Amino acid sequence: MIMGLEYAFMRHALAAGTAIAVVSAAVGYFVTLRRQAFAAHALSHVGFAGAAGAILLSLDPYVGLFVITFLAALGLAWSGQRLSERDVGVGMILMFSLGLGVLFLNLYTANAQAAMSILFGSIVGVTTGQAWLSVGVAIGALVLLAAMVRPLLYMSLNEEAAAGRGVPVKWLNTLFLGLLAITVAIAVPIIGALLIFALLVGPPAAAQLLSKNVLAGILTAVALGVGETWAGIGCAYYIGYPASTWIASLSFLVYLGTTAIGSWRERGSEDSTAVTAAGPAGKGR
Repeated sequence: MIMGLEYAFMRHALAAGTAIAVVSAAVGYFVTLRRQAFAAHALSHVGFAGAAGAILLSLDPYVGLFVITFLAALGLAWSGQRLSERDVGVGMILMFSLGLGVLFLNLYTANAQAAMSILFGSIVGVTTGQAWLSVGVAIGALVLLAAMVRPLLYMSLNEEAAAGRGVPVKWLNTLFLGLLAITVAIAVPIIGALLIFALLVGPPAAAQLLSKNVLAGILTAVALGVGETWAGIGCAYYIGYPASTWIASLSFLVYLGTTAIGSWRERGSEDSTAVTAAGPAGKGR
């Protein structure tokens, strides 16, 4: 059977991976548009610290992951300054949370493997319950994103104008960061806190280079994310090595390729403009 679909762990990996790839690409499109990629990365590390802290307290690591990530997102949303303008502050949060997570693991190592799997991901270790949870949360997140997409796009392109038109910018920003936190929380156990960019930022960034249309860009990002996820799982099954490594590598290569295409298009456009502008001058000589 193709790609080992006769095995339950492969079906679970494909189901959870597909769901996470779709929601990560859709939400990630606005993350890159709003220049909040660094904040998304910080939230993943905060989630790792929450998972490690939950293990230290003999709680479910996924509960700690969800709760701490969501609280951190609320804190970032209500800190009183644009998130895209606070790189230093977000970086300090990232550094502190990662160090805190390592400390928690050192204080309690009996079940450290659970937290380490959150740090690096374990897509082929997804259980039936995790697969259904990923699909359910992804559907809910996509419905919420669809409900807020118009004002969110307006705010992302021009926050001052959106506020002037009566858009509740602060509440909408809070809602979006909460949605981002939920996306990160379900993606981290699958792809890993250290490789979250592979699905949350890589495909949307590549899609924005390929298309300036929002709907086309989101659909392209989703297609790239799902394709990279399936290809990564397939490479892990047939060749070996962790699926997360393959997914991250494919995401990087696709982004490099789209960057090259974008540069080639810009050069072609500049050359065409130069020829058009020089045409009348050449005739007049």
